[in-house]
Amino acid sequence: MQIRDLPYTDPGEPDVRSGPRFLLWLGRQQLAGQLKSLAWGLLHQCGIAGLPLGVGLAVQAVVDRSGARLALAGGLIALLGAAIALGATMLHRTAVTNWITAAARVQQLLARKTAELGSVLTRRVAAGEVVAVSTGDVEKIGWFVEALSRFAAAAGALVIICVGLVLYQPALGVLVAIGVPVLALAVLPLLPPATRRADVQREKAGRATELASDTVAGLRVLRGIGGEELFLGRYREASQEVRRAAVRSARMWSLISAVQVLLPGVLLIVVVWYGAVLARDGRIQVGELVTVYSAVSLMLFPLRHFEEIAMAYSFSRPSARRAARVLALSRATDPSGTDTGVPSRTPGVQAAPGEGLSGDLYDPATGLLAPEGRFTAVVCGDPDAAGRLAERLGGHAAEADALPSALLGGVALDGLALDAARAAVLVQDKDPVLLSGTLHELLDVPSSGKVAPDEALAAAQCGDVLDALAQASVDTDGDPMRTRITERGRSLSGGQRQRLALARSLVTDPEVLVLDEPTSAVDSHTESRVAGGIKRLRAGRTTVVFSSSPLLLDLADRVVLVHDGEVVSVGVHRDLLHTDTRYRAVVTRETDEETKTHQTWEETA
Repeated sequence: MQIRDLPYTDPGEPDVRSGPRFLLWLGRQQLAGQLKSLAWGLLHQCGIAGLPLGVGLAVQAVVDRSGARLALAGGLIALLGAAIALGATMLHRTAVTNWITAAARVQQLLARKTAELGSVLTRRVAAGEVVAVSTGDVEKIGWFVEALSRFAAAAGALVIICVGLVLYQPALGVLVAIGVPVLALAVLPLLPPATRRADVQREKAGRATELASDTVAGLRVLRGIGGEELFLGRYREASQEVRRAAVRSARMWSLISAVQVLLPGVLLIVVVWYGAVLARDGRIQVGELVTVYSAVSLMLFPLRHFEEIAMAYSFSRPSARRAARVLALSRATDPSGTDTGVPSRTPGVQAAPGEGLSGDLYDPATGLLAPEGRFTAVVCGDPDAAGRLAERLGGHAAEADALPSALLGGVALDGLALDAARAAVLVQDKDPVLLSGTLHELLDVPSSGKVAPDEALAAAQCGDVLDALAQASVDTDGDPMRTRITERGRSLSGGQRQRLALARSLVTDPEVLVLDEPTSAVDSHTESRVAGGIKRLRAGRTTVVFSSSPLLLDLADRVVLVHDGEVVSVGVHRDLLHTDTRYRAVVTRETDEETKTHQTWEETA
């Protein structure tokens, strides 16, 4: 896999049972790249390992006054230098390629999971954690994948050097062969505490990132209540905890580095001392002593990779665990299960007559029925329960619900392929997100092609939004469709964002549109016009609106009251106001005392 071939056609199905298993799966997916990197790494490391032999031959040739052997040694050194240069260049190229392709694979998996879960993702995982996984954690995982092949090459080079020294000079080679494994394994007792400290650091850093993300997202509200200094103080405290945890972690890693400097130094002193004794006694030649000394000195370079791989694994393991936790989330059933033949929509492509899944929308868990082609309003006293019900109507129920799937035309939505379910039912939650880009790009979404953007904007009462965008435009000749909208629409008010999101949903024109509190951020006059626009534009299409606003409820063909997880009343708004106490309490915001008074009047009557 080359960088120019990215993105992957299919990033694969990851093993998300644990962080280490996810890293192992990722390594298997990168096997070809790892083998290339290993081969170039061995060439590089063996070239370095061969230099002492060339130097030793050159020194001995000078001692013996042999010009031929000196020339041969010079040629060997030149050949090894070329091998080192080629190996180092290609090792860096392949290792970085492994890093980037592994990171790209993880990011594609995260993007696919985000698209699969939609708004349900942030209901199960904090938004800050998703940000941390898709940025810093992806980098740490890529680092481990990149370092793995270089570590394998370094370990192979150490084995080759030890075997070569034993064959070249047994007296010193055996000493080196015994000492090198001790050096490589000496840091093992220090790795568990270092890993624990690294885990604590990453955990605290993740919490700080979540806090920063939440603070930035709610900065406008915090300023409104004068609480920005309070939350900024909390972030300062969290960042100081991260700093202290990083210092504690760095102390342990500096101790590991010190051990890996001290022990090789001790081995080098022992080798030189023992070699000098052997040379004094005439048991080895000076060139052989130089060769062994040089080889031991150069061993410090591959030994460094042992420290690096330990650090990379310690930092990537919690990152992989977080990534696996996000990737393990799924819809209630396998999204690739039943193939209903319902195609996904593409921008600007109109569905053929009769194409797509249709029928009544029914939720067996609550008994909620939304007849085909009707405007159904759902009143639910618990906003959180309303949000969960809206997600279930779209086939996005949480795994922990253990509730039967919603049915569309008698077909379970959880059993549909994901693109088919999305084409059939669109759910707009109470806090929709506007991506950065122009208004034209915002409305350029997969749709039936039957609803034009200007019709959707008019129905959502976005005239004032268009005027504001036209005035804000400086290089688009006053064309609001070409005006850029900032990230999450932060430059707009809450009501403006809500209406633009509604216009986007109306342009999509799905078989079933589920809206959760679509007018909660607008005034009553605008709300009345928006309600009329929705009913007019969605005539003949199935629309479900979760709301307790009388203005919306009065326009609905059918109103359903859901209480304690089940449907308790069905009718029209004006009738339910007079016949159902619980409905009236939710819609009119009655106090408990007022509700009891009405119940007493009804019982008396």
